[in-house]
Amino acid sequence: MTQSGANVSQYLLGTGRPEDTAVIDRNGAHTYATLRQATAALARVIASWELAPGSRIGLLSRNSLFWAASYLAIMRAGHVAVPFTTSLTPQDVLVKARFVDCDCFLVDSGLWRTFGPVLESATHLADDTVLHEPARPGGEAVSAVDPDDDAVLMFTSGTTSAPRAVRVSHRNIRANTDSIIEYLALTAQDRILVVLPFSYCYGASLLHTHLRAGASVSICDTFAFPETVIEAIRRDHCTGFAGVPSSYQLLLRASSFESAPLPSLRYLQQAGGRLPQPQIDAVAAAQPHAQLFVMYGATEATSRMSYLPPDVRQERRGSIGRGIPGVSLTVVDDEGKAVAPGVVGEIFARGENVTKGYWKDPEGTARTFVDGGLRTGDLARADADGFIYVVDRKSDFIKSWGIRVSSREVEDAVVALPGVAAAAAVGRPDDAAGEAIVVFYACPEGVDLTPEQVLAHCRSTLAKHLVPHDVRRIPQLPLNTNGKILKSQLKSLAATP
Repeated sequence: MTQSGANVSQYLLGTGRPEDTAVIDRNGAHTYATLRQATAALARVIASWELAPGSRIGLLSRNSLFWAASYLAIMRAGHVAVPFTTSLTPQDVLVKARFVDCDCFLVDSGLWRTFGPVLESATHLADDTVLHEPARPGGEAVSAVDPDDDAVLMFTSGTTSAPRAVRVSHRNIRANTDSIIEYLALTAQDRILVVLPFSYCYGASLLHTHLRAGASVSICDTFAFPETVIEAIRRDHCTGFAGVPSSYQLLLRASSFESAPLPSLRYLQQAGGRLPQPQIDAVAAAQPHAQLFVMYGATEATSRMSYLPPDVRQERRGSIGRGIPGVSLTVVDDEGKAVAPGVVGEIFARGENVTKGYWKDPEGTARTFVDGGLRTGDLARADADGFIYVVDRKSDFIKSWGIRVSSREVEDAVVALPGVAAAAAVGRPDDAAGEAIVVFYACPEGVDLTPEQVLAHCRSTLAKHLVPHDVRRIPQLPLNTNGKILKSQLKSLAATP
């Protein structure tokens, strides 16, 4: 049923008190009143474009008040937000924009020089200077939408050659946000330090949850210098921090995270890929007063699907937990039937957070979204209590000497070696073995750890079929824009002598 109350922008901005801080960016602290005014101003501009309902509008900006207001304004006006990460090349933005039929943009004026060639061809365009114009009446109305209308097209960080965008609805965002707020027990007193781009589903969920709770987000956009994270947590009295595995690995090796007292921290969130267990232990020990939530999610499920309660982290070591409130996770076989505890199968998710599918990809949608649920592509086993343990991505298994090798088992063994900051195992075509196991690892500067030493460690700790055939040290593992390891690049590198 079409209604203005179904519009998720209204829901996200509905609880914050006008005088309370909503966003802290490089220009300072901004209240909820300021965010609402900025959203209304941008909604007025969009309304003047007279677009058909549900038009796709690109958002090209660094994390900021402008990003948040633009995102909310696009949805408020009854259109579909299309966030682009600012690390893309102009050609990448152009290809993705054409793929989703997007020729209107809201853009951070600081990015004009970089993305000028793309923006010159835009049908409609506005930047952050709009926020400095005198306030005008109008723009307060919220466009009516159906709860299942698209709200956001979120590009995935997968490795498909063509762009892939997930259709996230107003209902999806509301359901996932309510669930996350519940298990994290977020309140208006919370403030999270954000280093993840809002153009990434995990980053967007931090904005969704904290705005809905009437809380605040403090933006740190200089994570190349990880000590700035420690300084920002102290300066802004942040109660939370969220990161992907590479975020925590960088904090552990290149900041005072393990020794700095950060008494304001109440919770730490880890998702966006698997952090090896030795490093999970190190993060938990670094700030023992903060609850560490290990989580699991996917863009196809809006953001998050499971969490491991902090009080069972030791008891259920290696688990991603169980489904978040409102989400059912089961382990199924190829026919979609639940397997017995301990048996490896694929994780299958159901819940209102599961999206409608991919934009302009009916075949991919049919393969992944089955019977109203989501086939995640992750192989796992569940214990008798329903706690799930991921074994590996289907695509990351290494088939060596007829045995399916979990890359994660090999990676955990390497990361457990003192001095290793990160590791990744991939398969290389091999005439004899089928696939040879190749491990890449990175260490902080000044750590003298040779491939021979790593190989010797693997031989002493791993079963024979898990021991790598080749070990290589590289300065750092290649990451995508969301901080996930690009195993496709490592496979190409492994193929070279």
